[in-house]
Amino acid sequence: MNFNEEMKKRVEQIERVLAAYLPKEQGLQKTIFESMNYSVLAGGKRLRPMIMQETYRLFGGDQEEIEPFMAAMEMIHSSSLVHDDLPAMDADEYRRGRKTTWVVYGEDMAILAGDALMIYAFETAAKAFAISPHPQRVGQAVGILAQKTGIYGMIGGQTVDVELTDKPMSAEQLDFIYRLKTGALLEASMMIGAVLAGAGPQEVAAVERVACDVGVAFQIQDDILDVTSTAEVLGKPIGSDQKNNKTTYVTLYGMEQAGQQVEILSHRALDTLKKLPQRNEYLEELFISLIHRKK
Repeated sequence: MNFNEEMKKRVEQIERVLAAYLPKEQGLQKTIFESMNYSVLAGGKRLRPMIMQETYRLFGGDQEEIEPFMAAMEMIHSSSLVHDDLPAMDADEYRRGRKTTWVVYGEDMAILAGDALMIYAFETAAKAFAISPHPQRVGQAVGILAQKTGIYGMIGGQTVDVELTDKPMSAEQLDFIYRLKTGALLEASMMIGAVLAGAGPQEVAAVERVACDVGVAFQIQDDILDVTSTAEVLGKPIGSDQKNNKTTYVTLYGMEQAGQQVEILSHRALDTLKKLPQRNEYLEELFISLIHRKK
């Protein structure tokens, strides 16, 4: 298996899924559609829908019911980035190598675009009811999506992150932020894939643990890249953590220990994944690639 070629194929397929579910840019409110689509189609790794689909395949899923959830997950992720870039948050003007949504459409429209993507994500996910042979699984998946997105998931983590900016932060607080702000959507991605494919409660719990470890490792690697990479490679400004006086794994533990923690968490995630009855070699390779990513 050529991992890079396989990844390219999967990204292209995900792009087609996204295009099918994004709103048409027409009507009196077409500006909101344009800003939503600009945000979602800005590129990126498409990591969350990819992990969702591969987990679905891991447990034997092979239906189109997964696609509305793949699109919904990327919409939610894009929504969080739109709001994260705002002047009231990180005040970033570039992401993925191009101007952020608020720079192009204004702060007011960026706020609305982020809100719209969040709501439209659930409208999109609900379309799985019409095409799934197992509506009860779809209902469970919608519940997971809501919980992991909201106050007990991503938004909860973002809240603590914002409140503790410019303030001393403990390792426990930082872990809490990373597990919720970054890990929660990855957990939702794997859990939804497993649930829709008919995995049992123990298997769903196992992939939740895998995703939690991968999410924290991914965020620590992001901390490292914010110090060591360049804006050209990363596709967004570097040094934003220092600019915003944010506590990170690098500031708490130093570069070497932060790098070691990425490997520890990633290998633990792989060990848990390999203990499942089924195997998905591509998913395993994807997690390995996250350890060594440069952007």
